[in-house]
Amino acid sequence: MARNARLRPEDRTRLSSDGGRPTRAAPQRPSSLRLWLRRQRPMLRPALFGLAGLVAIGAGAVVVSALDPAGRFSFLAENVSEIAGNAGLTVTEIVVRGQQNTPRELIRAAIGVRNGDPLLAFSPSQAKARLESIAWIEQAEVQRNLSGHIQITIHERKPFAIWQHNGEFAVVDRDGRVVSADTLDAFGPLPLLVGDGAHRQGAALYDALKSEPEVQRRVQALVLIGERRWNLRLHNGTDVLLPEAHEDAAVKRLGELQRSSALMDRPVLAIDLRLPDRLVVRQQTMPEPAVADPRARRGSGRG
Repeated sequence: MARNARLRPEDRTRLSSDGGRPTRAAPQRPSSLRLWLRRQRPMLRPALFGLAGLVAIGAGAVVVSALDPAGRFSFLAENVSEIAGNAGLTVTEIVVRGQQNTPRELIRAAIGVRNGDPLLAFSPSQAKARLESIAWIEQAEVQRNLSGHIQITIHERKPFAIWQHNGEFAVVDRDGRVVSADTLDAFGPLPLLVGDGAHRQGAALYDALKSEPEVQRRVQALVLIGERRWNLRLHNGTDVLLPEAHEDAAVKRLGELQRSSALMDRPVLAIDLRLPDRLVVRQQTMPEPAVADPRARRGSGRG
C-alpha cells in the first residue's frame, strides 16, 4: 500500500481502553438533518442566493440614503424599491392595534402604504413620525418584516374633560392637550373646564373633588377666574368661590358643611370659601310683592 494512500472511514482504527489493542471504529452515519439538506440542496441554493440579494439591496438603499442626505440619488432608491417589488417583495398585510378614538382615515393617511406596494418603499421611522403628529396618538410603534407584514401599535391619549374657551368646545387630556373638537358626546360625561388656561390646570382640582363625592356630583363646571383661582358652578346655579391656594382644603371644608347643614342644597347665590376662617353666603334676593296702583282701584270702583 502506498505511504500517502488515504484510509477510508471504515478502515480507520482507534485505541481501545484494554491495553492499546486497536479496534475497528464504528462508521459515522450522517444525521437526518444533513441527509435532508443534501436532498434539498438543489432547491435551497437559489432561495439562499435570492435572500442574500434582497438583503444586499436593502443594505445598499440604507447606505445610499446615509451617504446622500441631499437626495441626489433618491431615484436610485426608488428604482431599487421598484425592482424589489417586481421580485415579489411587497406589502401583504397591515395590522393596526390600539385604535379607539383616532379616525381611521387619519391613520391610513399617516401610514402612506397599501397592500401590494413595494415593501422597501415603506419607511417605518417616517410612518411613526406622521402617526405621532396626530393629536390623539401619544406614541406609535411601527414594525416591518420581509414577509410583507406591517404591524402598527398606537397608544392613544385618554379624553379627560371638555374645555370651553371663547365660545368654543374641545376635548382635552389630563395634560391639557386638545385631542378633538368633534363628537363631544361620544365620550360620555366629562368634566367641564371653563376659562383661559383651565385645560392645563383642571386635573389637580378634579382629583381633589374625587375625595368628596357629595361635592363632586353637584358640580357642573370648573371655572378658572383670571387664571388665578377657581369657582365651582353647581347644577342649581350656585357659585362656590375657592381660594387661590389650597383648593383641596377648601373642597374638604365644603364637604363637611354639606354633611352638617346641607349648605349646597339651599337656595343661595354664592358660597365664598376664600378665607379659611370665615364663611360668606350670599342669599338669593326675593322679588318684592307687586303693589297695585290705588288710583286704578278707585277708577275701577266708579265704573
